[in-house]
Amino acid sequence: MAILKIAKMGHPVLARPADSVADPTAPEIRQLIEDMVDTMIDAPGQGLAAPQVHVPLRVAVFLTPDEGDGQRELVTLVNPRWEPVGQEQDMAWEGCLSVPGMRGLVPRYTRIRYEGTLPDGGRLEREVGGWHARVVQHELDHLDGILYPQRMTDLKDLVFESELRHRAALSPQEQEE
Repeated sequence: MAILKIAKMGHPVLARPADSVADPTAPEIRQLIEDMVDTMIDAPGQGLAAPQVHVPLRVAVFLTPDEGDGQRELVTLVNPRWEPVGQEQDMAWEGCLSVPGMRGLVPRYTRIRYEGTLPDGGRLEREVGGWHARVVQHELDHLDGILYPQRMTDLKDLVFESELRHRAALSPQEQEE
């Protein structure tokens, strides 16, 4: 078990596209994934991409949201890709381990399809919606050098977590008034 150092917004590793992994089953990739999971849990976070721990590779781990049954799944993907299913988007508050202490109102597609290689060499393909879709988009953005503030439509919606209570009770429409 190793807890890795998390890169913060402004570090160059977060601003560039990550490199593809040649062998998703390589022992060093399995070790990276184990260390990323340990780091995510320790932080604590809901997801983590390899560039966030100073490793410029296309690897991401995340927990699926609890769909009301108390169950969450740990998903680990190598060389993942995603695409929107339809054009519908919604706005929600997001945070990030690489942007500590801040939250932003971010538009994301409500339904997506994603795929990637598993650490054992198998494939995972899913179509998901809601918070699950949002988490995947957020984590996979890291693999393209994108942090959530770059997705925001208005930087007035970037706030300190300690001040979010003043805004979170309002809908995005009410916040614009």
